[in-house]
Amino acid sequence: MLDAETIFQGYEAIRARLPDMAAPREMTDISTILDITDRIDAFVFDAFGVLNLGERLIEGADRRLEDLRARDVKIRVLTNAASYDRAGAIAKFQRLGLGLHDSEIVTSREAALQGLPAGVLGVIAADADRLADISRPCVRLGDVAADYDAVDAFLFFSAADWTEERQKLLVHSMDHRVRPVIVANADLAAPREQGFTLEPGHFGHRLEDAFPGCVRFFGKPFEAVYHLVERTLPDVPRDRIAMCGDTLHTDIVGAAAFGWRTVLVTGDGLLAGLDSTACCDRSGIHADWRVRRI
Repeated sequence: MLDAETIFQGYEAIRARLPDMAAPREMTDISTILDITDRIDAFVFDAFGVLNLGERLIEGADRRLEDLRARDVKIRVLTNAASYDRAGAIAKFQRLGLGLHDSEIVTSREAALQGLPAGVLGVIAADADRLADISRPCVRLGDVAADYDAVDAFLFFSAADWTEERQKLLVHSMDHRVRPVIVANADLAAPREQGFTLEPGHFGHRLEDAFPGCVRFFGKPFEAVYHLVERTLPDVPRDRIAMCGDTLHTDIVGAAAFGWRTVLVTGDGLLAGLDSTACCDRSGIHADWRVRRI
């Protein structure tokens, strides 16, 4: 059973691979993020668990973004969801009714595409993904073992159509010839309407266990995505940027390590079924602020 406690323990197990953050801070509870707009010039939101659960908008998220715009506070969404290309990501947020502008969305997929190794790519992606943003020779990986041996590196976008049998084909191919693996979504799991789904980070860390040093992870909590966001906020000091997220080991660790402020959101995402205070104490990861919903 994939539940919140199992996922939390999974993140704790890979803690040594995550960025180092400063010593634990004192965490202050707030009623909404509007309470801290005098201290923050730009809010960066995780998507899953903060703005939406799968294809469902979290109640009030759209209104809160409007409130921030009314106060002339900058908004960015930083998502580890790499199943869509940029056009697909924009379309999803439009379906949710969030009214986000193109320039306000940054994805881990974009960061991964800027860090690709040379050669033919073996791509792990959802069947619906047209791979239109890949300008290199690539092979979509599925159930054909020979395809895995024919490529020079692997690019993991989505676990939506990934299976244990396909994971075995990848491991078997790597046993014969170790190659770079680019994981474009570092999350172990994601909250959705009916529970949690496994994400590329889960499979990537299993590969890193088997083939140390072969995997490079993109997305929170790893550094490349934060640089992408900051390029869109050239006049905002790091200590006036706040990351709002539901996952301690990705949203909070990564932003704090990069020098941003942090807001832990507890109402709908990974910590919704757990004692968030106990999780913070167990992990030693504390945000600057804590809120149930933004």
